[in-house]
Amino acid sequence: MNKNTINFLVTIALAVIFSFFLPWWSVMTAALITSLFLPLNRAAVFFVPFLAILLYWAIHSFVLSSANDFILAKKISQLLQIGGNPYLLILVTGVVGGLAAGIAAIFGKQIVLMGAKR
Repeated sequence: MNKNTINFLVTIALAVIFSFFLPWWSVMTAALITSLFLPLNRAAVFFVPFLAILLYWAIHSFVLSSANDFILAKKISQLLQIGGNPYLLILVTGVVGGLAAGIAAIFGKQIVLMGAKR
């Protein structure tokens, strides 16, 4: 397996484990840790954790919402004025989580680079 795949899988695994003990920002911690110990190059630093957490949060929110027939998701999507579409809300949820993870991974890469300069 290449570094991108390993980073992707480890990010999801850490996010799942951390989500049992930490609040929503645990995905940022998972992305930060993986970027510290499994560094990536160029745009992959952002996009690999972004896609990992987008996938994790989208699947997780779909499973949680399908348990109650998407009742709450429909109401929240009406409040956010996205047409009452629960699937669009799930996509937005995944993108928000992915952005948080991608930015945290970039921060981790910057920490590694600063440590290399010293």
